[in-house]
This record gives sequence, structure tokens and C-alpha cells, in this order.
Amino acid sequence: MLVPLRRCVANPANVRRWHRTFASFATAGLDTLTQGAHDKPMDRQEQLAKINEEVQKLVALKEKLKQLQPADGGNGAGVGSAPAPVEPGNRNLSLKTAKGTRDYGPEAMALRQRVLDQVVRVFRKHGAETIDTPVFELKEVLTGKYGEDSKLIYDLKDQGGEILALRYDLTVPFARYVGMGNVFNIKRYHIAKVYRRDNPQITRGRYREFYQCDFDIAGTYDPMLPDAECVKVVAEILTELGVGEFVVKLNHRKLLDGMFEACGVPADKFRTACSSVDKLDKTPWDEVRREMIDEKGLDEATVDRIGEYVRLNGGVALVDRLAQDEQLGRIKSAMEGLEDMRLLLQYCQILQVADRVSFDLSLARGLDYYTGVIYEAVLQGTDAGDEIAVGSVAGGGRYDNLVGMFNPKRKQVPCVGVSIGVERIFSILEAKAAGKTRTNETEVYVASAHKGLHLKRMEILNKLWSAGIKAEHSYKLNPKLLAQLQHCEEHQIPFAIVLGDGELSRGVVKLREIVSRKEEEVALDALVDEIRKRLVV
Repeated sequence: MLVPLRRCVANPANVRRWHRTFASFATAGLDTLTQGAHDKPMDRQEQLAKINEEVQKLVALKEKLKQLQPADGGNGAGVGSAPAPVEPGNRNLSLKTAKGTRDYGPEAMALRQRVLDQVVRVFRKHGAETIDTPVFELKEVLTGKYGEDSKLIYDLKDQGGEILALRYDLTVPFARYVGMGNVFNIKRYHIAKVYRRDNPQITRGRYREFYQCDFDIAGTYDPMLPDAECVKVVAEILTELGVGEFVVKLNHRKLLDGMFEACGVPADKFRTACSSVDKLDKTPWDEVRREMIDEKGLDEATVDRIGEYVRLNGGVALVDRLAQDEQLGRIKSAMEGLEDMRLLLQYCQILQVADRVSFDLSLARGLDYYTGVIYEAVLQGTDAGDEIAVGSVAGGGRYDNLVGMFNPKRKQVPCVGVSIGVERIFSILEAKAAGKTRTNETEVYVASAHKGLHLKRMEILNKLWSAGIKAEHSYKLNPKLLAQLQHCEEHQIPFAIVLGDGELSRGVVKLREIVSRKEEEVALDALVDEIRKRLVV
């Protein structure tokens, strides 16, 4: 029935004819509807039942016609016209971006590009080279690497035999790249989007689709030298971007495991205890304590001993204090972690970032693949009521055993790296931005003062482009001069070339400085050199 209906409603005359038929049936009365329906007379009850049945069929048919009727209501399309597309499901479509995502206009993109350019300059200054990896991976590549956060991975529908998922971060794909390619040393940076099925907080820069900027050093080197450079990279980027006061928290996974062991945590619960401690940056200790007891199954005495440690932070003095701890002193991994921390703090002093770091035992980093030093950069001077309070803006650590999972011969390649949380930085800088942000890089605008000069505009424009000068003009043949100059002011274009019949007859044009509105005549054959000279200044 649906196919004939669709064909018929494409013709408005059919729609109107069906409506008239329905109306005639509705007013015909009992005798008309029942006439000839049966060979023998029906009683009153049978007649009513039959009428009701027929009316219900007609009502259903009318509703179907409403759904299939063209959007123009039958007006404007005559007999023989092509069938109008019918999309009943899109009539009330609510246009919005998907949850945890957003659009970025020209001003936002100009700011984002500026930030990314600054980040890349720091990465390159430290000798890094870039790579790229697919936005989706085999699901088995990602699973088992993120602890309790594995539930945030976006699974993809089976597309022909491969079970896939969107990448959760850039670290695991990098480890796969190193393991698959038998890469034994590389210093790389990677800027790309990642995806997490997290609870978004837009004002704090937490999205489901967002950029990560990663810097990693893979290879077998002496202790803490690559690790210290990662701390330096973070400090340089945050200082250059001007996000405000920050501190880079440092800790060591071996020390954390030693601390859990000293406090009586069973070895099979180290990771789950670590994921609870990792929440201390945004959750009070009492709530974390309750989670560890009620949900993680740790006894109260054990959790209270953990609480005594995770409240500690400082520098070399804290390393010395923990080195004298009797409980930790019996655990080899804890002592190894402390020696690494002592060396790292010494290197931070030499790299002049000691005033930016803090040895903090509450730092845990819940990801399963970390094996050594871990770090996290946190902005200071923000509180929960601050609209742009974003907390952590960078994090990372050492992961020496991850590459071996992807190497056919299980060969390990030690790695250490850091990820800059640029989305959160974007949120801060967007909120702080004052005034209009320039969204283009145009250096010169070619304008005309009279009609009939569009060909000359194009000729000069082409010379500027050939000379590598960023230039544009109006796409109207005879634009008004005032409108052209207003365009320059609105888009913060520094210079305008104004063409006039009188000047062109003498082989010159007017070069106008937009801010000061000063003009002077420049010979056409010297125009490119004059513009270059002024742009340098």
C-alpha cells in the first residue's frame, strides 16, 4: 500500500481527490455505508460495528496521507512534475552539536592556531619530530591500558570483520607505532584529536572530542635525563602561553606501589587503590577514604595509613624524610623510586624549573601503563567557583613496558612523555581574551576609488601574490571606496592600495596606512619593495 500512496501524494490533485472522497464517506450516513454490504438485512448493532470499522480505516488512511503529503501542501507542483522528496522524519529536527563537542568560529580558531603554533615551536626547539596515527585502532590495542577509564572508550560498529574503537589518547597508538615499526629511539610530538565518552564540562575545557599535544622520548638512556626534559618542556609551554601561576606535581609509580605495600594493601589491589588516590585533586580525602573502604574493600587501618602519606608534599627534604621511613625502607621498589626522585629534583634545579615543581605523594595518575616518574601540571589561584578554573593542564610519565605489548619479539623500548591539555588552556585564554581577535593574516587590501578598475586591481593583486605578500580585494566590480576601507578596519588589515584614474595615468598608486589613515603615493614598479619594507617595520 505504501508504494502506491507515495506515488499518488506526489501529485497534489490526487491528494485533494482523496480528501474529498473521505469527506463524502464521512457524511453519507448509515444507509450508504451499509448498502450492498450484505445479502440479508443487518440489525442495528451489526450496522454500528460495520460503520465503526469503515470509519477507522478511513481515519487511518487520512493520517497516512498527512504523513506522506509533500511539504508544500500540494501547491506549486502540477501534474507531471517530478515527485517531491518526502522526509517525514526531519520535520522537527533539532540542530545542535553532539554532546561534549562544539563548533569553533573564526575568532576561536585564530586563538587555537596561535596556541598550537607556540606549542609546536617549543617541541621543535627540543629536537622533536612529528608523526601521525589513525584516529581509530583495533579495539584490542586499546583495551586493558587505561584501568577504570577503559569504560570511556568509544566503540565503533563492526565494519567488515574488525572490531574498532576511537583512540582514547595518543600514547597507546604511539607505543603501537614504535613496537610495530621496530623503532628503538625517537623523540616525537603528535597533535591530534582523541575521544572519550566522559561527562563533559564545557566551561572547564572538558569535551568528548578534544586535542592532545604529546611530547615523548623513546629509547634506552640514563636515568631521569629524558624525564627532566619533559618537565622543562611543560614549564616552557605554560610560561610562554601565559596561563597564570602553575605547579608541576611529581611522583613515582614505584614509590606509590611501595607505599601501598607498606600500608598493607594487597598486591592485586594496587591499581584500584591508585585509581582512588588519583581522585584527590578534585575530591576530598573523606570521600576517597569512603570509596577505598566501601567500594574497594580495603580495611580502615590500611586506608588511614595511606592517608598519612598522601597528604605529604615538598622537595628534596621530603625525599630525605621518606628515605628514613622504616616501613618504606624495607621495600626495594620504594627506595628505587626515591633515588629517581632525588636525581630528578637535582636535574630540575639545573634546568631552572625547581621553583615550578613539587614532589607530591597524592599524585597517582590512574592509567595502568605508567611504570616510573609521573607528573601533572596544575594551575594555581583558581577555585571551584571560578568560571575558568580547569585544574590540570598537562600530565604524563614514564611507561617502560607498553611498547613490548606491540612488538612481535616482545622487545621493550623505554618511553617517557607528557601531554599538554590544550583544550583546557583554550578555555582559559578564550575567557581572558579582551577585544576583537584578528582572524586573518591579510597584509594588503587592493581598493579602487572609481568604477571600471577591477581588471587593474586583479593585475596588482596577482603581482602581490607572486611576491609572497598576503593580499585580497573586493569581489564586486565597482565597490564603494568607503566600504572597502571599512573592511580593512574591521578585519585589522594594516595597509590598503588605493587605485585612481589620475594616479594610474602617472604610474603611481596611493598606499594607505589603515590605523593612522596616512596616505602617500608610491610608484607601481616600486610597490612590492615598499610594502615589504613597511611590513618588516
